[in-house]
Amino acid sequence: MDGKHMQIGEVAARTELSLRTIRHYEETGLVTPSARSQGGFRLYTETDVARLMVIRRMKPLGFTLDQMRDLLDATDRLDADAALGAEEREALLERVRTYQREAAAQVEKLRVQLSRAEDFEGTLRAHLEQDAQAAGG
Repeated sequence: MDGKHMQIGEVAARTELSLRTIRHYEETGLVTPSARSQGGFRLYTETDVARLMVIRRMKPLGFTLDQMRDLLDATDRLDADAALGAEEREALLERVRTYQREAAAQVEKLRVQLSRAEDFEGTLRAHLEQDAQAAGG
């Protein structure tokens, strides 16, 4: 485990998540502070920040809290347990592959949406430029 601990404000700044969101993820069991200060403040490590970043990246792709929890459970078990049997390891890897495929599909949908949005913005810009030329000419 990393030696450096950060308070929730620093973690919020690094992850670009609000304090409220980080606390919500703690309440739902997605992330747990690695320690508490003597004053009771939540203390996080780089590992905790990395976990929050996974959650942050899953959110805009439409993954649910349960799906986030399931993926994090699979990756935690893969990372922590070198003594996993081959069958269990393969089952966990297949869970991760399923999420990777879903993420890839969501990314492709977002690319299509972005392309359409860019086309729309370009159409509006061309209209405004045409109007500006007509007004000036």
